[in-house]
Amino acid sequence: MARTTVVPIGPQHPVLVEPIHLRFEVEEEVVKGVTPVIGYNHRGIEKLMENDFKKNVFISERVCGICSHQHSTAYSQAVERVMGVTPPDRALLIRTIMFELNRIHSHLLIIGLEADAIGYENMFMQCWRDREIVMRLVEMVSGNRVHYSMNQPGGVRRDINDAQQKEIEAGLKQLEERFADLEQIMRHDQTWNSRLKGIGLLSKKLAMDLGAVGPVARASGVDYDIRSTRAHPYAAYHMLKSFKPIVHEAGDTWTRMIVRMEELYVSAAIVRECISLMKPGPITAEVKGNPNGQAWSRVEASRGELVYFVKGVGKPVMDRVKIRTPTFANIPSLGPMLMGCQVADIPPIVTAIDPCICCTDR
Repeated sequence: MARTTVVPIGPQHPVLVEPIHLRFEVEEEVVKGVTPVIGYNHRGIEKLMENDFKKNVFISERVCGICSHQHSTAYSQAVERVMGVTPPDRALLIRTIMFELNRIHSHLLIIGLEADAIGYENMFMQCWRDREIVMRLVEMVSGNRVHYSMNQPGGVRRDINDAQQKEIEAGLKQLEERFADLEQIMRHDQTWNSRLKGIGLLSKKLAMDLGAVGPVARASGVDYDIRSTRAHPYAAYHMLKSFKPIVHEAGDTWTRMIVRMEELYVSAAIVRECISLMKPGPITAEVKGNPNGQAWSRVEASRGELVYFVKGVGKPVMDRVKIRTPTFANIPSLGPMLMGCQVADIPPIVTAIDPCICCTDR
């Protein structure tokens, strides 16, 4: 009878990109049990956001550097709902453009990290090279590469002028050429396919039962994308005609990465459509008084559904801000993904949920 060994991986590990601790029960090289342990990166951000409701926009961006604009969009929307403010259409389109550029760089990042997790360093560097294009675009618009500081309650702080719109379109054309090369590797390369296909399986039923969100859920056949949810519209997605969620059925690690690959093209199309819809006009609405009441907001961040709840009591300082991040929703799915896998498959399976413990712990 094989002996069970407890193998700890993380919170500091050369492959894992975030400080998550996973305690594995292993028989020889086969995983028989897994217990995720989080809480190594707590920074007290929700407490810190008991602060001036306008300054909180900048704090919300610090929840996560990879999806900073997505956090500030969710927070700004919640405040706007409390205060009964509707941003101008041009502001909503600019938010959406920056949101999708943010998604492109996030997806390229995790595809590259997945390549690194299986030792495919050339592909990792290719993703980083391609990601630099979109990083330059967001820096051109916002002045920053990581924390864009574009949002504010009532709209956005910076406009996107005609010359910048043309630069974005040229950058997207260059990116799509790079996407095509990357897609060829992801669909046909023997190393990529042999390491990722058929591992980390998650059925549609389990994905729904465990509350998986984002590409993790859509790779298991769950047709759920907040951008296409008419019952809860946000930013400018309700104005778009071309958007359709990417959904696949296989539910393995390879499919989770393919969903992100195909979403790169979708994001580029959304940005182009937003640029075509932009008309001259204001980029912010007047915000009067202080927030008094409570509201919640949700957006489709790169990793999945991101939820903000805010409460104000008529003062400049927010009474409460509560955040539910997508990685927190996806961690329960790691258990069934990892059960029965080989120890060597642990890094690519964990990486494929795009874990952000920085977001989760806050």
